[in-house]
Amino acid sequence: MAHICSVKAQCSCHVIASFIILVLFFSTDMFKRVVRQSKFRHVFGQAVKNDQCYDDIRVSRVTWDSAFCAVNPKFVAIIVEASGGGAFMVLPLHKTGRIDKAYPTVCGHTGPVLDIDWCPHNDQVIASGSEDCTVMVWQIPENGLVTSMPEPVVVLEGHSKRVGIVTWHPTARNILLSAGCDNVIIIWNVGTGEAIITLEDMHPDIIFSVCWNRNGSLICTACKDKKVRVIDPRKEEIVAEKDKAHEGARPIRAIFLSDGKVFTTGFSRMSERQLALWDPDNMEEPVSVHEMDTSNGVLLPFYDPDTNVVYLCGKGDSSIRYFEITDEAPFVHYLSTFTTKEPQRGMGYMPKRGLDVNKCEIARFYKLHERKCEPIIMTVPRKSDLFQDDLYPDTAGPEAPLEAEEWFEGKNGDPILISLKHGYIPGKNRDLKVVKKNILDNKLSKNTENTTPAIKTATSTPSIKSEAKLDEVLKEMKSLRELVSSQEKRIAKLEQQLSKMDI
Repeated sequence: MAHICSVKAQCSCHVIASFIILVLFFSTDMFKRVVRQSKFRHVFGQAVKNDQCYDDIRVSRVTWDSAFCAVNPKFVAIIVEASGGGAFMVLPLHKTGRIDKAYPTVCGHTGPVLDIDWCPHNDQVIASGSEDCTVMVWQIPENGLVTSMPEPVVVLEGHSKRVGIVTWHPTARNILLSAGCDNVIIIWNVGTGEAIITLEDMHPDIIFSVCWNRNGSLICTACKDKKVRVIDPRKEEIVAEKDKAHEGARPIRAIFLSDGKVFTTGFSRMSERQLALWDPDNMEEPVSVHEMDTSNGVLLPFYDPDTNVVYLCGKGDSSIRYFEITDEAPFVHYLSTFTTKEPQRGMGYMPKRGLDVNKCEIARFYKLHERKCEPIIMTVPRKSDLFQDDLYPDTAGPEAPLEAEEWFEGKNGDPILISLKHGYIPGKNRDLKVVKKNILDNKLSKNTENTTPAIKTATSTPSIKSEAKLDEVLKEMKSLRELVSSQEKRIAKLEQQLSKMDI
């Protein structure tokens, strides 16, 4: 009997010991996976009150996967429904509440506007791409629009199909990139109104997204052929590419991170939404891949290079998910999700210099509903009222380190950083001046040897267009003169007949 008891006791001891080992194993494993030190683990989002929203706005219904909204420290721009053309609304940030139906718009396009982007070096300059195959650049008055604006500063014509993507160079002044449904990427010098670089044969299908890297020396693109490409635009060559980055048929998005890695969102073969991290030096296998859910909304990534946090906003979703990118496995760490009841039609993302540092605000989104725009504030809870250096490292300011000509000559420049310790105080923006070159100068430059063969100079289309218009006006004047002279003869004849009747 005693022997049986001792055996039972030994067995129970073994069970308890093995149970303790299992608990320790799983707890340490869970600790490694779940409890990770990060100052952004407790970031929370909060929608503003109704009186701080922008109400009664007819947000565009066009079927195109762009954000439909662009924000900077002065203005919020929203693509809206417009009869007989394309338009977008530009509102000063403080103009909240109900927006009058007669509020002026930027309305120069003859087809729906598909994408808009504020210039990072001038808070009053915005570019727009449209279904009418043109790109237009606009200078908004300092206090916003008083009347509708039909005339842009410059019209950039070069695409043969609708223009779905416009994005400014991050460090060189007056350089704008556009991508159209003609599968062509054009890099413009806005200061002269010329197409300087044209990338024609790199994409066999529609381009879904284009993004500059931190200093603007490279671009990464996502295409309908399921390839993600890293391109050197000045050499006009593909540096790296990955076939079937995401195997699903739905659109892919690709953005550069500050360390040069590429972050992509797309769909798996089973139509699950995915996100992946890639190293351009070795694109064979992803650094990290995560499956998310089976929703069909395209994920729009917004990246904060200062904090290395990526925010994912799905079109038609009612949530914003955020992830922190680090150098340790699994490299992409899920932080949290902000959820509301209403789905989003589009999303604007405020640059860091437009945030309220006194409230520990690390991001602000402008969520588009069907009839309104709702700001959403992301904050890190802190007890101290002092400036939080760890949340606000020096960020990219509005000053451009390079001029357009310097970049086209081959120079690179990192963003000029500013401190947000005392908040951002906007300086005086200089006016955008466009100097059209003489068409004869272009012909001369074509005949002479070009020192940088990678750069193609487009002929100045606006002067050809103006000559055609002049001919048209002269023809019309001639026909009017003929009409006037024939009417004069008719009047003289009638006067003669009238005089005879009087007699």
